[in-house]
Amino acid sequence: MREAISQALWEEMERDERVFILGEEVGLWGGTYAVTKGFYDHFGAERVRDTPISEAAIVGAAIGAALTGLRPVAELMTINFAFSAMDHIVNEAAKLHFYVTHEYDVGRMLELRSQFNNLLLENERISVNDFIVKGVAQTLRQFPNLNASLVDDKIRQHGQVNIGVAVTVEGGLLTVVCREADRKPLRQIAMEIRSMTERARHGKVRPEDVEGSTFTVSNLGMFDVENFAAIINPPETAILAVGTAREVAVVVNGEVKPGLRMNTTISVDHRVSDGAETARFLQALSVYIHEPLRLIL
Repeated sequence: MREAISQALWEEMERDERVFILGEEVGLWGGTYAVTKGFYDHFGAERVRDTPISEAAIVGAAIGAALTGLRPVAELMTINFAFSAMDHIVNEAAKLHFYVTHEYDVGRMLELRSQFNNLLLENERISVNDFIVKGVAQTLRQFPNLNASLVDDKIRQHGQVNIGVAVTVEGGLLTVVCREADRKPLRQIAMEIRSMTERARHGKVRPEDVEGSTFTVSNLGMFDVENFAAIINPPETAILAVGTAREVAVVVNGEVKPGLRMNTTISVDHRVSDGAETARFLQALSVYIHEPLRLIL
C-alpha cells in the first residue's frame, strides 16, 4: 500500500507542477511512513515542504494553498486528527461557497431543439447542454462577477466569456472550453464542443481545448440525475450544475397539466458574489431558457 501511494503521488507530481507536499519531516525522513522518501532530492524544497507546525496549522496552510489553485498534499500523523481535519476543511469550504437552486420550464426549449434537429444531419444535432451553454454565456454578460477569477485575493473580471464544459473521459472528468461562447451561433457551439469532446475521449486533446475557462457548466442530466452541486474549478468564481429534464404535473391557471422541468444548482464563491446577485443571474438565465428563440436569432 505504501509503495502504491508513493508511486501514484510521484507520478502526479511529475505530471502537474501545482502538486506539492507539506507536513512534518516529509523532506528529510519521508514522513511518518516514508511515503515521500526521496521526493525532496528529486522535486526540491519548494514542492516538498517540511512544516514543523501543528497539524491544525498544516491543514490551514493546505486549505489556503488549494484556494489559490495549487494542489497541496498534507501528511497528518494520526487518524483521529485526519477526521478532525476533514471536518475543518468541510466547514471552511461551507463558509466560502454557497449554492442556489432554480427550476426551469424547458418545454419550449426541448420542442425547439427537436424541430431544429429535424433539419440537421445526425452529427450536427444540438444537445440540451448546447442550449444551456449559449444561454449561460449570454447571461454572463450582465453579471461580470460570475465571469471572474479570484487570484491572490483580487477579483479579476474577464473580458471574454469562455465556458468550460465538464465531459466524462476514461478515468474521470475533463473540462473542455468553448471560447467567446456569447458571440458564437448555437450550431458553432455544438460543433466545437462535440469536436473537443471526441478529441478528449480519444486522448488527442489540445492545450487550447482545456485552457482558459471563465465559468463552467456540468451536466448530469443524461444520467437521470435531478439535482446535484458541482465543485468550483479554481480560480473561477462559479459553476452551474444541470440536472435532467423531467415530466411533472404543474398547475397552470388552476388546472393540473403535464410539464417539463429542469433543476440547476449554481455553486458560487462568496468572496466574489452574494446570494442576491446569484439569484438575479438565475432569473436572467430563465429568459433564454423560456424563450429559446433568443439563442438562435
